[in-house]
Amino acid sequence: MEQLVNTNGAISTKKKKKSVEEQSCFFCAMEDPNPQRRQTTLSSFFTSMPHNDDDPSQVLVMSGLWTYAMTRCDVDPILASSGILRCCSLLISKALNNPSWLHRHQNIYIPYYAAHIIGSFTLHLPRFASLAVSSGCLPPLLSLLRGSMTWIEQRVAVRALGHLASFDDTFPAVETHAGDIIIPVTIHLASTCLQTVYSEPRAKYQRDLLTRGLNGADTEARKAEEWASQLQTWSIYLLCCFAWRDVKWHVDIVTKNGNFMKKLCTMWGGLANGDSPAGVGLMRILCRSELGRTAIAGCVKAVQSLCNLSRSSDDWQYMGIDCLLLLLNNPTTRAQVLPIASPHLTDLAELRRLGSRRRLGEKITNSLSLTELVQRTKMEAEMSLEEIELSCQIAREREKEGNKRLRIGDVEGAVENYTEALMTCPLQRRKERMVIYSNRATCRVLIGEAEAAISDATRALALSEPANTHGKSLWRRAQGYDMMGMAKESLMDCLTFLNWRYNNYAGKRERIGAVVPYCVVRMINKQMSRVWLFDEVTKNCGGGGGVSEEGTARLLKQ
Repeated sequence: MEQLVNTNGAISTKKKKKSVEEQSCFFCAMEDPNPQRRQTTLSSFFTSMPHNDDDPSQVLVMSGLWTYAMTRCDVDPILASSGILRCCSLLISKALNNPSWLHRHQNIYIPYYAAHIIGSFTLHLPRFASLAVSSGCLPPLLSLLRGSMTWIEQRVAVRALGHLASFDDTFPAVETHAGDIIIPVTIHLASTCLQTVYSEPRAKYQRDLLTRGLNGADTEARKAEEWASQLQTWSIYLLCCFAWRDVKWHVDIVTKNGNFMKKLCTMWGGLANGDSPAGVGLMRILCRSELGRTAIAGCVKAVQSLCNLSRSSDDWQYMGIDCLLLLLNNPTTRAQVLPIASPHLTDLAELRRLGSRRRLGEKITNSLSLTELVQRTKMEAEMSLEEIELSCQIAREREKEGNKRLRIGDVEGAVENYTEALMTCPLQRRKERMVIYSNRATCRVLIGEAEAAISDATRALALSEPANTHGKSLWRRAQGYDMMGMAKESLMDCLTFLNWRYNNYAGKRERIGAVVPYCVVRMINKQMSRVWLFDEVTKNCGGGGGVSEEGTARLLKQ
């Protein structure tokens, strides 16, 4: 409480500080039911706020606006038209140009909140994006992107720039800074952000933003991994905006950093950002140009990653298949890619559809020129019903013999019987062929033939309807990938297996007891420690990393 001396010498007390009054007026204005009065009050506040150098309540106001922008900005045009975007731009510029103000009170939080607010307002509505550009948001966002502060601010800056680059009206303004700033800086950011987030010491305000004020090393570590993943995926999204708009930017993306393609194919977003295609999304766009296809085909690691993705249960499996088909259908890159991709795509030749994509197996067959499969299809089309039924009976007999041999431990003999059954069973009997392939995959796992087990399990999953919904084959392929040390692919199959089991036994859980087999829980825990985003970083730094059993339990509950 401030004390003032009046004209009579008596001491009088102000009821409220000026900053508290302004803060109260602001939050009251936010809830004012009169639109005109609300806009007038907010406009006055946003105009004066960047010029107030000694107001400790500004961070509280920005925190409230940050929360509001994430939840209600799309339905509140008055707030956007009241000058909030211009205010945020000026506050970021003030923070960058006036270090003494930045480190006064709690102003260090303000640039983060301001950039986040800009990104939230420009997420969905083009008119707000245009308003942000006209309000001068680009220069301060570019300064944050270049690293004028820390990776915390870079994260929200690249998010906001990605939103501005996604709209037709605002892309030209962003594009003017592409070649000299955005593309090289964003490539570097995507390549190094995991190392930066893991190794750099964190200031108190960074820890507070990560944990929302809640103490705890575990919370901070989990949020740091999530934010690092977002920083990487949002950086890739910004690059995608340029690559998709104009092929000329493929040159900068491919040539600015010689090792970027090798790193790009390993960027998958992690479990925390499953809705982002990350690296494969950009690779798919690059495959639309001759330069992009040549760069990807020339990187064996990139081609192999696409092959692994095409034989996984990842949500972005179709992107891996699309990329490989684009490379195979191009005369320049076909010879380089065919020896690597052919075995993987052959396993998918009987795939009818994947989500909304139809006739994928037919496209793969034509691209690989699988004449044997085409000839067999034509031959069976000319067979009579009696001949088809006879072939089915022979296949069933071979399958039964294989089952008997497997039960007594004659695994190699069972493989021979299942192979004979597959040669006899008509292609149109998809369910029967799926079971036989799955049984043979079991045998391959038992005798340690990991690659063959993955191949057979993939063929079984391609025959399932819908694709990738045969639980036994998912588990066998997860085991095969584990044997080959392919942790990510094994983890994806384990999680898909859990989803299948949960849905398959819906309503029966009380009767069957625990839905999740313990062997699957162990496998998930094992693979999650290997696909931890900071795993490679910890190896380089000599540290360790992993996921606790509590973390695995939380995942299984989701």
